[in-house]
Amino acid sequence: MALEDDLRNLSRIPFFSALEPDARRLIAFSGETRILRAGDILFRRNEPSDCGYVLLSGSIVMDSRDDGGGDLEVSAPYSLIGELALISATKRPATAIARQPSTVLKITRHLFHRVLQEYPASAMALRQMLALRLGDFVGDLDRLREQWSDQ
Repeated sequence: MALEDDLRNLSRIPFFSALEPDARRLIAFSGETRILRAGDILFRRNEPSDCGYVLLSGSIVMDSRDDGGGDLEVSAPYSLIGELALISATKRPATAIARQPSTVLKITRHLFHRVLQEYPASAMALRQMLALRLGDFVGDLDRLREQWSDQ
């Protein structure tokens, strides 16, 4: 896939759309493209995470129990898988399996932190976006707490 295609695809993802075009360009240029066959495992549940993946084509299923019978979530093209791993060290909550031939762009945490250092305006925009999302999440939790307390 051409660099311009990768840039266009990154801008479709809300997490990356907050970044300046040159910041996205650095990610697209420096990320590693991986091609997966159907059934290939991208990563396993409980593995340490050091990167996120942008699904460029195909589909990835997330299996939280590693047996195919757990909570299954399918990621479609232009999804960001492992968003939190770009910011902080975590463990993978599920096993990611290619459901069909798929292509991903691997973005290491080191690369992402470099982008935030080199593009402080992008870092600030991302911080603001994440603060809004966190506020929405806290509001959702408050509403759930109220619902539970009413029962």
